[in-house]
Amino acid sequence: MSTEGKNLRPEKKAMYNEVQEHVSGALYMILADYTGMSMPETTEFKKQLRGAEAKVKIVKNSMLQRLCEDFGQVTGPTAMVFGEGDVVEVAKILKKFSAQKEKPVLKGGMLEGSVLSAEDVAALAKLPGKKELQAKLVGTLAAPMTQVVGVMNQKVCSLLYVLNAVREKKEQAA
Repeated sequence: MSTEGKNLRPEKKAMYNEVQEHVSGALYMILADYTGMSMPETTEFKKQLRGAEAKVKIVKNSMLQRLCEDFGQVTGPTAMVFGEGDVVEVAKILKKFSAQKEKPVLKGGMLEGSVLSAEDVAALAKLPGKKELQAKLVGTLAAPMTQVVGVMNQKVCSLLYVLNAVREKKEQAA
């Protein structure tokens, strides 16, 4: 949704444009209620998310609703977690942090334009991460090559056993 037709002050328009820029360039956006988080907890939370190439921005609910009508009514203090990295890794960080500290509380989010509920974000945390999937793919692709090398090695060994047996037979005959 654009800001056209809305009477926004210039500073609000600038904030809106900044948030819109973050969201439009992001692969995902997860919303969480950060009520009760202390400054050290917030700093730790941001640091963990930074490791997963995610950013956190505190956004006014009215601005968030202007930005994305699909969320419906958003209430309470809202932190917007967004980025271009692995959304599963970010969901796992959110779930783990929330389990340890009982904050933040997931509200929902968006993934590639699709609206997610809080349950959907929690379900993402149960999936294997991008690196784990890449490792499985490499293992799957490497398995046939490893088997071919093993078969070829066995054939060479069989040939050596036969040649060695022939040599021993000739030595006994001589």
